[in-house]
Amino acid sequence: MYRNITIPFLLLCSVLFCQETYNIKIKVIDKYSSLPVSEAHVTIGNQQAVTNSEGDFYFDNIKAQKHRLTITHVGYQTYTTEIIIPTSVADFIYLEPKESLLDEVVISGDNDKKLLQKKSLSTLQVEKEFLEENRENSLMQTLKKIPGVSAISIGSGQSKPVIRGLGFNRVVVVENGIKHEAQQWATDHGLEIDQYNVEQIEITKGAASLLYGSDAIAGVIAITPGKLPAKNTLTGEAHLTTRSNNDLIGASVGIKKRYTNWYYKARLSHQNYGDYRVPTDKIYYENYVFDLHKNYLRNTAGFNYDISSSIGYISDNFHTETTFSNVYAKNGFFANAHGLEVRTSRIDYDASNRDIDLPYHKVNHFKVINNSKITLPNHTLTIDAGYQNNHREEHSEAVPHGYMPTPESSQERLFVKNTYSLNVQDQTYAISGHKIKTGINLEYQNNTIGGWGFLIPEYNRFTAGLFLYDQYEIHKNLYVEGGLRYDYGIVNTKPYYEWFDSPVTDSNGVVTQQRLQRASDENLKFGSYSASLGISYLQKKTSYKLNIGKSFRIPLASELASDGVNYHMYRYEEGSINLKSENSYQIDGEINFSSKNLDILINPFVNYFDNYIYLNPIPEYYETLQRYKYTQSEVFRYGSELMITYKVNTNFSVSGALEYVKSKQLSGSKKNFTIPFSPPLSAIFSAKYNIKSQSFFRDTQLFADLRMTAKQNDIVPPERPTDGYSLLHLGAQTQIPLISEKHPLKIQCKLNNIFDNKVYDHTSFYRLIQVPEPGRNISISITQKF
Repeated sequence: MYRNITIPFLLLCSVLFCQETYNIKIKVIDKYSSLPVSEAHVTIGNQQAVTNSEGDFYFDNIKAQKHRLTITHVGYQTYTTEIIIPTSVADFIYLEPKESLLDEVVISGDNDKKLLQKKSLSTLQVEKEFLEENRENSLMQTLKKIPGVSAISIGSGQSKPVIRGLGFNRVVVVENGIKHEAQQWATDHGLEIDQYNVEQIEITKGAASLLYGSDAIAGVIAITPGKLPAKNTLTGEAHLTTRSNNDLIGASVGIKKRYTNWYYKARLSHQNYGDYRVPTDKIYYENYVFDLHKNYLRNTAGFNYDISSSIGYISDNFHTETTFSNVYAKNGFFANAHGLEVRTSRIDYDASNRDIDLPYHKVNHFKVINNSKITLPNHTLTIDAGYQNNHREEHSEAVPHGYMPTPESSQERLFVKNTYSLNVQDQTYAISGHKIKTGINLEYQNNTIGGWGFLIPEYNRFTAGLFLYDQYEIHKNLYVEGGLRYDYGIVNTKPYYEWFDSPVTDSNGVVTQQRLQRASDENLKFGSYSASLGISYLQKKTSYKLNIGKSFRIPLASELASDGVNYHMYRYEEGSINLKSENSYQIDGEINFSSKNLDILINPFVNYFDNYIYLNPIPEYYETLQRYKYTQSEVFRYGSELMITYKVNTNFSVSGALEYVKSKQLSGSKKNFTIPFSPPLSAIFSAKYNIKSQSFFRDTQLFADLRMTAKQNDIVPPERPTDGYSLLHLGAQTQIPLISEKHPLKIQCKLNNIFDNKVYDHTSFYRLIQVPEPGRNISISITQKF
């Protein structure tokens, strides 16, 4: 990530107004890769612009006089100089990058003082090197090293994001400018994204509803497109991965081809894994003891096939790219987690550790996204349009329940979701000192269901949002930003009747057989505003930021109208049609100290919900299953993240990160309790040592991570306390110029949980039934670029 940028200035001089003004075109190019650098921010005098995808930007009618030229970009130091138009413009300018926190996790703005001053919300820039070094079975497990970010893991192959203890539809995942829309409302549904196809991620912690709308109430994980290839080049890479704990074998191949204006990209990935091992041979659940054959958590095997391709066109002021992607995955569920009927099952779950028996689920997520950008003097117009189809099937053994006869198939549930999205945004620099964004977001969802097990009804959902946002420079050390947004949403649930008859007794005592209605036709409307106001102040080594924001979230159909047995959780779930939108009020702060060898970052926050929605157990039962009902309560939250990096010398560095969040319900039946899935106090300490090149080995690194997590006694019934734990991970990586010096073979080996400790993750899906985290694991990955 240590690079220089070469900026050749091409002055296209057309003398205007008696030879007193000039038109200027500037191209920004990466020195080592020769790739254009997009999204660089440039200021000449009072005029501002951003480079397009080709690395170009334009200024019209620049006066023939002395000007101050400033160029900034995330990951590089700010460059500032005096130029005289048209005589004294340098041909080459070199921008030097600075050290980053937690290796390739960059605090957006820490390497670029201008961007740091302009952003009052904490934004983490996660680079490709970090993703490759910390890659686990799923994308969210890969990001767990970042303080404030955790994951609800569902087995070894899937997980969903959590930011500061909030997850599900309170965290927005954006891929190529479009919100990823699947069935993220359920605890046992993961994230359908190919992590091999991710090159860069921006993580915003805190209310980000102003730019992204409803659901971004806890933060945003934005997957941004990778860099474009240079003209008339073909590049690519191949990955091979293996892991010992679940016998995983993975491979991914990607290519990029660029002509003059046209280019294309493609990637194919596959993973196949068996049941994973846990450091115990017994699981205790509902007063029963289940023995584990050779420590395998039976029926947790799975596989996935991911394919994506894109085609794009670039000109001086226009860039468009269309991306097609398809993710298909099939995963087994731990058999004993799917109710107690498995005790009488005839399936031999221990026959093989790679077969996928009942219960299992399979999901196919298809996307088409077009991103277009038009660059004009002082304006950038961005249009993102997308279509998504999420097809999810859940299968289990056909067992009769209550009055329901034995089903004829194993398909318990079917969810099919079609989403259409359109985002239009204009960014202007026409007013001196201001960076103004205006935009509109539209989204329509159509959801259909199937299968013999009912949980949520069919529904349609439409949302529309309009926002205005401004960043303003008061002076060179003080920036303010603020904005206002309004969203309107409609949720239309469809009626549903059981497919079998049940006896119903009327007021006269007469018993008839009827198909019970489980959902009704409802047309619910929601509307609210989001607002944000922030300030940031920069001194020589220390910066300070403060942001105050209000955001909201429209209730989900599952929260409004669910009414059925969730056997994955072994409970009966019931929605509340009268739920109101969640409203969140939050204050975020940041103190950032940076010197030559030491970086310190502190991110405190305070958060208040006036009507937080959660699934609350009630003292009623359905066929021995406890009922859970969605309810709302006031919730107060606070916490902080701390990151420290110290560079001992040129070869050795150490870092530490701490995260803490405290939640308390202020009303309702669970008053004074916390909220579900609240993460405990945790810390991670890292060390990295670089070894000088030896023989064929280049850029060799040794690294170690120690994660320490405190005991979590702050729970909400029926959760149970979770003991604290420590996990030590070791790793090494090196490069060998096997094919060429320019593209050496990269080899990485990691040893996770080296002492095979038995630990329980409080935010894990299987923690609810006292299943520990995976045991010792050795992973080897090989990457060859060309």
